[in-house]
Amino acid sequence: MSDYNLQKTIPALERSLAFFRPHHLELRNRLVKVMAAIVTCSVVAYIFIEQIAQLFISPLIAANPLVGKLVYTNLPEAFVTYIKLALIIGLLASFPVSLYQLWLFVAPGLRKNEKRLAVTVVFWSSILFAGGASFAFLVVLPKMLIYFTSYANEGLEPLPKLGLYLTFVARMILTFGISFQIPFLMVMSGKANLVTASYFRSKRIYFYMAIVFLSFLLAAGDFMATALLALPLFALYEVGIFLSSLFNRKKEQTSEA
Repeated sequence: MSDYNLQKTIPALERSLAFFRPHHLELRNRLVKVMAAIVTCSVVAYIFIEQIAQLFISPLIAANPLVGKLVYTNLPEAFVTYIKLALIIGLLASFPVSLYQLWLFVAPGLRKNEKRLAVTVVFWSSILFAGGASFAFLVVLPKMLIYFTSYANEGLEPLPKLGLYLTFVARMILTFGISFQIPFLMVMSGKANLVTASYFRSKRIYFYMAIVFLSFLLAAGDFMATALLALPLFALYEVGIFLSSLFNRKKEQTSEA
């Protein structure tokens, strides 16, 4: 009996594999291109890693004159940190390529209007990601560093570690880059008739609690950093509610017309 079931199952599995093989090959090709983009951007970033590291360190030096330099306590720490930094820069720089390859993979199964929506998603997602990363580096990071280094004085010398500092900066840039897409995702969920603006309004307190909790985790338990991260997220959430309500109202007016 078991042999009979096995003989019936094997052809079915073969047919299933034959059906999914083209999609598997397509997915593999897309992933190879994504990995190639990440590796290429990471290699280019490592070539200019000294300049990138100095760019990341400059806000810390400018925040307090007592912070003259960074230190590392393990011999391989600087090398490993530069590798990690180059990889993070590669991931950030290849983000539009990754989104584009994802769109090319799903595009054959989409209708014409869905393809236009996917292009819009890729474009605005990349723009908002870059805007969030720039806001983190140019606005939030300098203020946080000024506060953190304000405790330094003649008897208390700050000696930040290279690896921990660069990881802190990269994590903040990545967090704000992702967080700046909150309004866009809220608008898209409304346009797809998944969630309405009234739902976001009624559940505001729960989303605020979730934002505070996530900000606390991302800030590694520091209350000042938690506040500096949570406040912009609150503003983005309110902007998302406003835009979602605005676009849904336009959609309803278009449907009525």
